[in-house]
Amino acid sequence: MNVVPLKEDDTYLVLNGEGFALEGAEGFYRHDTRFLSRYRLRFRPELTLLQTRFPRPDRLVQDWARFEGPDGEVYLRRVLEVHRGKVVERLEWRNLTALPLEVGVAWEVQGSFVDMFQARGWHAQPSQRDGLHYRAPDGVEQGVAFLPEPPPEGFRLQLPPRGRGELVVEVRLESPLEMPARLPDYEAFLAGFPQEAGPWGPVWRQAVLDLRALLLATPEGPVPAAGIPWFVAPFGRDSLLTAFMILPWGREVAKGVLRYLARRQGTAWDPWREEEPGKILHEVRLGELSRTGRLPFARYYGTVDATPLFLVLLGRYLDLTGDLSLVRTLRPHWEAALGWIQRADLDGDGFLEFQPSGSGLAVQAWKDSHDSMSHGDGRLAEPPLAVSEVQGYAYAAYQEAAKLYRALGEEGLAEGWRRRAQELFALIQERFWLPDLRTYALALDRNKEPLRVKTSNAGHLLWAGAVAQDLVPELVETLFSPELWSGWGLRTLGTGEARYNPLSYHNGSVWPHDTALFAGGLFRHGLLEQGRRVAEALRELALSQPDGRLPELVGGFPREEGYPPVPYPVACRPQAWDAGAVVYLYSLERGVRVW
Repeated sequence: MNVVPLKEDDTYLVLNGEGFALEGAEGFYRHDTRFLSRYRLRFRPELTLLQTRFPRPDRLVQDWARFEGPDGEVYLRRVLEVHRGKVVERLEWRNLTALPLEVGVAWEVQGSFVDMFQARGWHAQPSQRDGLHYRAPDGVEQGVAFLPEPPPEGFRLQLPPRGRGELVVEVRLESPLEMPARLPDYEAFLAGFPQEAGPWGPVWRQAVLDLRALLLATPEGPVPAAGIPWFVAPFGRDSLLTAFMILPWGREVAKGVLRYLARRQGTAWDPWREEEPGKILHEVRLGELSRTGRLPFARYYGTVDATPLFLVLLGRYLDLTGDLSLVRTLRPHWEAALGWIQRADLDGDGFLEFQPSGSGLAVQAWKDSHDSMSHGDGRLAEPPLAVSEVQGYAYAAYQEAAKLYRALGEEGLAEGWRRRAQELFALIQERFWLPDLRTYALALDRNKEPLRVKTSNAGHLLWAGAVAQDLVPELVETLFSPELWSGWGLRTLGTGEARYNPLSYHNGSVWPHDTALFAGGLFRHGLLEQGRRVAEALRELALSQPDGRLPELVGGFPREEGYPPVPYPVACRPQAWDAGAVVYLYSLERGVRVW
């Protein structure tokens, strides 16, 4: 998907290479709704696009011109800026000749007002909505307004010889759903991160710019959206891991994520939304299909790993800030999260499991494709499932709970959670370790049969500290084997497995954030040379991309010298936890404490 993303807060654009929206999923979006499916400028006289630049992720700058013979006749600088709730078009014309010229511009626009899931093709399209105002069945009114309103034939400007002219038009995406909050400006946000990036160079700056661009303003503080174009919404798992990876610098983001998720923590039993008391949510959507209950995503809880990761982030935040006031304020929430983790052991065997209700996601761990959980013979595993890395997160959560209670001076409770962590650690080694494969099982199925496949999930166990020390060398050797190590990063599924497909979403592709957590595990265990090897591979992956970004994922083909990785056609870029991975790898290489 060769598109240009631009975003500020809850408003984002998906444009083609010329900076317009014409087809497919292109358009102007806000609040999980595509307001405009078509947006194009018609210049008179016709102009040729010379170049496009992106000074920031909320701004596009283009140079256009018309040539008469070998010489330029008229030049246009187009600056497109995205703000919350509006887009500003600034057209700066220059007459390059000694004669007066008339120039003009007209707009082609088409309203859409379809839910993001419909724009993506995941849900049936409604009847045509091509006006600039729409009232949804729940009474929410949304519209597009131009200021000033272009006349039907467009605007015309008279340019004197060698003269200039300017036109500024606002395109307002009007919606009653916005939150009363503001984001830090770019300069303030960037100033909070190290200014010397070393070998990360331009990749570092792009990552920090993207982290700022992906923020959503909420009353609880800034929360990163997961990615553009399909995940411009708060996500439990993604927001928690992103906030974890950008510490110690992104403290306000971590605080915002914790407060936002605590405010929306589950309080009731609701199978439609998969809500349970104490559970941390998966995502929040504002589109029509979610608001009207046709989809469960208005506040959806179908994730098994966000709840333990909530405790992991809070413990990390305390380590780096010493902010006991937030720990005390959130105590009812992290204690409720611990209660949910205990209840998520559905059969009493000591592991966290999930049993989907059928309304949302079938797989509720990070590899949430329906076909990501398979046995060695290719059979899909039947739930309830206990996924390996989730047990590592739970082990880490218990450790963090002990730390939190100890910080509050409650040694008895701290010791109880430390013992639970030790017990779970022993269970993971006993039930998940596969000596013949020299790795951990992907999961245990409903019959407690292990999924005997080689995957990247074991790298998360290393990151969480849930690998027995004597098994670390064997596991690391397996993860660096040709089956799993592509040269660009870890494959999600090994090349020898029945469902391996290098261009699948989760069965053989390479996800940079997944690989970055593996790097974190290597550094955690003192394997500095191997950790730097992983960091270098991901740095080179980012440098191989035209935009200097780590994409959401790439194909899992073996690395070929002199060639970039094979792209995954609909990968999000930017993606929050991939931008966060750059910061995380930088901190690992600089020796910043990771736990």
